Amino acid sequence: MIAAVVVALDQVTKSIALAHLGQPRHLFGPFGLSLTFNSGAAFSLFTGSTAVIVVVALAVSALLGFIAARSSSTGMSVALGLILGGALGNLADRLFRGHHGSVVDFITLTHWPTFNVADSCVTIGAILLIVRSLRRAHPAERS
Repeated sequence: MIAAVVVALDQVTKSIALAHLGQPRHLFGPFGLSLTFNSGAAFSLFTGSTAVIVVVALAVSALLGFIAARSSSTGMSVALGLILGGALGNLADRLFRGHHGSVVDFITLTHWPTFNVADSCVTIGAILLIVRSLRRAHPAERS
């Protein structure tokens, strides 16, 4: 359910950005909006390797879906749902948007690469998994 909501929100916001972001816009503080297209993975790594990125994204998405379906922990399911939704949102761009395998990015922060809702959800999900893992570790192991 979370993954589906993330994909929907990601695709709607990207469609709005494509329709209305002709020029970069500063919002407030470090935040702004600027339409860009990323043919690489996170932080533009592996730029131009769309076919490899698609295959890896499909495999990771299948694995995440399998693990999430078997999870009995709400926290784990939420984190995996965020990551899976983000991966599928960006995969949808590569396969269906017609920008030569690029992902639509539009959120800017000072001194940070441009990103989108899917990227944000992947990051938040990963942070939740890390925090969950640290909290579950035995107190003696944390020190």
